[in-house]
Amino acid sequence: MNVTVRQLAEWVHGEVLGDPELAIGNARALADAGPGDITFLESDKNLAAWHNSRASAAVVPASVPVNGRPIIRVADPLMAFVNIVQHLRGVRDDRTGLIHPSACIDATARLAPCVSVGACAVIGAGTEIGPNCVIGAGAVIGRGCKLGSDTTVHARAVLYDDCTLGSRVVVHSGAVIGADGFGYRTQNGNHVKVPQLGSVEIEDDVEVGACTTIDRGTFGPTRIGAGTKIDNLVMIGHNCQIGKHNVLCGQVGIAGSCVTGDYVVMAGQVGLADHVNVGAGAKIGAQSGVPADVPAGANVLGAPAMPLSDQKRMFIHMQKLPELRDDVKKIKKHLNMGNG
Repeated sequence: MNVTVRQLAEWVHGEVLGDPELAIGNARALADAGPGDITFLESDKNLAAWHNSRASAAVVPASVPVNGRPIIRVADPLMAFVNIVQHLRGVRDDRTGLIHPSACIDATARLAPCVSVGACAVIGAGTEIGPNCVIGAGAVIGRGCKLGSDTTVHARAVLYDDCTLGSRVVVHSGAVIGADGFGYRTQNGNHVKVPQLGSVEIEDDVEVGACTTIDRGTFGPTRIGAGTKIDNLVMIGHNCQIGKHNVLCGQVGIAGSCVTGDYVVMAGQVGLADHVNVGAGAKIGAQSGVPADVPAGANVLGAPAMPLSDQKRMFIHMQKLPELRDDVKKIKKHLNMGNG
């Protein structure tokens, strides 16, 4: 598909500087773009790469100067470039409204109009699927589940019984929602399982990454607040109450009965002990171990997690340890000589 720079600018409501009639055939990232391609720069930090690039044009922020090639100035180059890529390559839509003949759908399940169900998917008794949902191949939706409109459950994801998902939720492949929480009592020297009789409730506009697990509550629901984004390989234990618009990065582990406020960010491999409360707007740095509550708005790092400013001072002191060791050796030597 060949279009002009002018047409691309119209798609993203941008300002063209340079030849507006230059033909563009594809959109590629800065490192991969060549002649006939359009690319993008997020900031002035990419100016050197843009100068050395073979791309024919670029989508740029307002601060980027003209360098002889056409540019399209926009407020948000990344999202404008996404728009261009989707136009040029076409947006795949799995919402076909078709049900594959190999899907196993219980007679008591209720599917709204335009629901798409892939090959070998399973939908259990009493489950309700809202309009325009997509259930991928091999996905399993248990009994008594409820899915809102425009929700996607990708191939081989699993929802245990009685899970509730809101509208526009995305569950990626391999995710497991509603498995038993890890609850045991020790009786007569044996670990005896505590039945997990609760559920999982996921609100609107949540995304659940591949191979992530969200355990059901012991009696009530484990909840995920609206707009929260969960990366791949995240573990959320039973009875957790995750706030709205949280960002949980890869390999985060949250033990049972934790509570987070809205707009909490946890970087990769953060671990929360059970019954920890994290206040709204708090940020927890990568690989932090969190044994106690984190106040709202705090920025913590380390294991055990402590305020970021304290950790920075510790890092500086640690860098001086070799010098301190040499000083101690000199002092000891001096004392030994003095005593001798």
